[in-house]
Amino acid sequence: MSLIGLIARTREDVPCTVEINNTFEQLGAHVRFEGGVTVEPGDEVMVHGAPVSVPYGECATFERMATITRASGIERAWTKATGDLEFMELCEFSFSEEAAL
Repeated sequence: MSLIGLIARTREDVPCTVEINNTFEQLGAHVRFEGGVTVEPGDEVMVHGAPVSVPYGECATFERMATITRASGIERAWTKATGDLEFMELCEFSFSEEAAL
């Protein structure tokens, strides 16, 4: 990797498909990029277009454009190095039956 690749961020615009599920069985949104484009640790994605609302009980698919801002080499290394630590913060939970006021 070149010195510029270690510190510079790049952007690319790609077409994508947004799938939104709002049913009893599934609730979620997924973005699939055309042409086999993948997102790596540290990358940022912005999907363009008007906000959407899918009524309960329905699923919808939208064609949009997305901008992927690629992390620099340093940002990618930092994300990989600290990602496990940040994940562990999400795992701090409790299933106690005691009520606290």
